[in-house]
Amino acid sequence: MSEEQMSVEENKLLMIFLPGVGAVATTFIAGVLANTTVGKPIIGSVCQNQRMISDHNVKIISDSLSLPKLSNLRFAGWDITETDAYTSALKADVLNAQDLAPIKDQMAAIKPMKGVFNRHFVPSLEPDFVKELTSKRAMVNALMQDISDSMQKQNCEDAVMVWCGSTERYTAVQDVHQTIEAFEEGLDQDHEAISPSMMYAYAAIKSGVPFANGAPNLTIDVPALQQLAIKEEVPIAGKDFKTGQTFMKTLVAPGIKAKSLGMKGWFSTNILGNKDGLVLNEPENFKTKENSKLESLNSILEPDVYPDLYGDLYHSVKINYYPPRGDAKEGWDNIDIFGWMGYPMQIKINFLCRDSILAAPIVLDLSLLLWLAKKKKRSGVQSWLSFYFKHPQNIAKEAVVHQLHTQHENLLNQIQEWSNPQPES
Repeated sequence: MSEEQMSVEENKLLMIFLPGVGAVATTFIAGVLANTTVGKPIIGSVCQNQRMISDHNVKIISDSLSLPKLSNLRFAGWDITETDAYTSALKADVLNAQDLAPIKDQMAAIKPMKGVFNRHFVPSLEPDFVKELTSKRAMVNALMQDISDSMQKQNCEDAVMVWCGSTERYTAVQDVHQTIEAFEEGLDQDHEAISPSMMYAYAAIKSGVPFANGAPNLTIDVPALQQLAIKEEVPIAGKDFKTGQTFMKTLVAPGIKAKSLGMKGWFSTNILGNKDGLVLNEPENFKTKENSKLESLNSILEPDVYPDLYGDLYHSVKINYYPPRGDAKEGWDNIDIFGWMGYPMQIKINFLCRDSILAAPIVLDLSLLLWLAKKKKRSGVQSWLSFYFKHPQNIAKEAVVHQLHTQHENLLNQIQEWSNPQPES
């Protein structure tokens, strides 16, 4: 092993979560600690589970790319509730107490910093642990100081920030979002269209920390923050983790299209009872999520190109808040298709999944790959990470890809390139 590879593998990576002790964050942290402490398996991660040829040998991707070891991950984050990771994990009820018991002390020691909150964007939540600052400029400065302090405290030279938080209410791109100068002026003037997630993203990028957006919020879609990411040489990726129902759509829809079967309608409904479900009960917050979930099917089927097969497609998405279900989300899909001579058929899918269990490996892969992207001096939007998102970002003039198999191929192509770099001429 080269000295460069050894230094990479021994490097500590600080993972900064929003919220710091929410269901996704605590599920992820518990999984990593359970793996390094008692050997619980890591499942669902491309980097940790899939293999490829590197240096004429078959290797796990994380080894091939010399990614940070799980034992070298450190954790920090902000939250709007004052608690610790262990207590929060018990309350979230994603993982059972038996699995948490061996790592109780480690989890209990992880406590969040006070977060930034604006009720206008998430009216359903009741915060009790927020920064007592009145200006948005003061808030982002405090967030940047938190990042610096956390990296120093944890003895980490590198960090990645992941938004796993609630869906903010729908916001359209405005003039304040168009340029870096307009955005920074907006911070100084407390512009109402600058959301908390944008402030966190700004603080991350200005601190040189890669940022991943796991919610459908506008956040790093705005030109100002994308320009800033390029200026500061920071990779960013989004948006909205592809975990349950949309994962199934991007898996099934390309198959229907490949068979040249027609489609009249696709009805989707979800029930979930976690905090995400509570927030999405608000119409303006659901609108943000709805836009994200509707996009994939239209992009895959291309009704303008195939009007005889998909021109009359009716696509409906519903989310129902049902507290008894907790984090165990259930997605129902009814697909009305037609075939030879126009005869109708149906496909029905009932996916009983666990939201945070599916999100945790996405968080791991994105964090490790964004860390690597920065090491490779990549900046701005990383469209090759679209495999992980419902509504993937793209670079200007680049087509957005929603087909799961194509996204996976693009991901592996980039990994393969970095795993077997071509010698310099």
